[in-house]
Amino acid sequence: MVAKITIPRSIEAALNYNEKKVQKGTAECLHAANYLSEAQNMNFYQKLNGFNSLNSLNERATTKTLHVSLNFDPSEKLSNDKLVEVANVYMDKIGFGQQPFLVYKHEDAGHPHIHIVSTTIKADGSRINTHNIGRNQSEKARKEIEQMYGLVKAERQQKLMKPGIKPVDIEKAVYGKHETKRSISNVVGVVFSQYKFSSLPEFNAALKQLNVIADRGGEEGRIYKNRGLVYRILDADGNKVGVPIKASSISCKPILDNLEKKFTANEPAKEPLKQRTKNAIDECLQQSPGSMKNLIAVLEQKQINTVLRQNAEGRLYGITFVDNQSKCVFNGSDLGKAYSAAALQNRILPASVELSKKEATQNADITDRPLPGLQKDLSTQKHQDQFVKRESLLDVLISAKKEFGNTSFQLLKKKRKKKKKIIEQ
Repeated sequence: MVAKITIPRSIEAALNYNEKKVQKGTAECLHAANYLSEAQNMNFYQKLNGFNSLNSLNERATTKTLHVSLNFDPSEKLSNDKLVEVANVYMDKIGFGQQPFLVYKHEDAGHPHIHIVSTTIKADGSRINTHNIGRNQSEKARKEIEQMYGLVKAERQQKLMKPGIKPVDIEKAVYGKHETKRSISNVVGVVFSQYKFSSLPEFNAALKQLNVIADRGGEEGRIYKNRGLVYRILDADGNKVGVPIKASSISCKPILDNLEKKFTANEPAKEPLKQRTKNAIDECLQQSPGSMKNLIAVLEQKQINTVLRQNAEGRLYGITFVDNQSKCVFNGSDLGKAYSAAALQNRILPASVELSKKEATQNADITDRPLPGLQKDLSTQKHQDQFVKRESLLDVLISAKKEFGNTSFQLLKKKRKKKKKIIEQ
């Protein structure tokens, strides 16, 4: 069993995520713990009010939500009653046994799993400390539950997250070296069956490192309108070369319909593997790469390929990581706000910005110093001329006219007209 804990900012977001799955028919609310009504007798707002009644007792806490997913091995066919029992035991062991929580069974992946939503605010208004809850309380609870119910241990996921796993051993597709269809089929077959991706751009990020792309064509084209898909070889510059190969003609049938099924199944399956990628990125950032280019090079040494998404002006707006060790593809923002393209640039650039500021300060100091080599016998007039120039510049900078030229007309003090004195004759 694999337990994954997240701390969303909003209880509504966590509840919405699960309730929308229920509406689509891919999830079921099995249990409402410590509520006055049964789960099937409550609507969305009644469930939400059960959490908000406690959340309102603590206005200072910024995070009040706990969202847990418990993932079981595909070979385990647990009944609904057993799933609820496991959820109750788990929540009690991590300190949430007395809290209201909802248990949802999801059926949109290749393995059985449940989601649990709860609040961290207790009846007395205090907040349950969730710092390191995944590493401490949750890890201990997981092992005890595996032993108690004879569940399959989380060995497979743990092995994938450890270093030393051999990356995909597949030859890049090179146009003209082998038959086009065979080259494409080899690459697509490996990525389709072994990698975890949850969108077509993520699928393509994994394919592109092997010189292949899945192409839907233009939105006005026949292929796109008919939900078709072809695969092409890319040259060294990323241009499409050779004849396109229909998805339906490849043995693993990587057509759009089958890919979309993969997207849905892979979304929760990727969750346990995020930490390995995040840790690798954090380690590389600690080396102060200094630029995005250097960061990409360091990540390659950790078997992570980085794909930058840029607009026509060359501005970076997105980033995707292909972890060839865990065989997972992640958008930077999916890993967390700190791993989005903008956030990573901010984490890389501060050192460079500080250096530039330091250099600018040094240059300013040099400008203000008297020039070396000035002869002592310079005439007094020359010094006076320099002083007058500096003084004139200072006058311009601090001039009230220049500084407050935008003052509104109403605030300006009107001058009183002088009355002419009439001289009596």
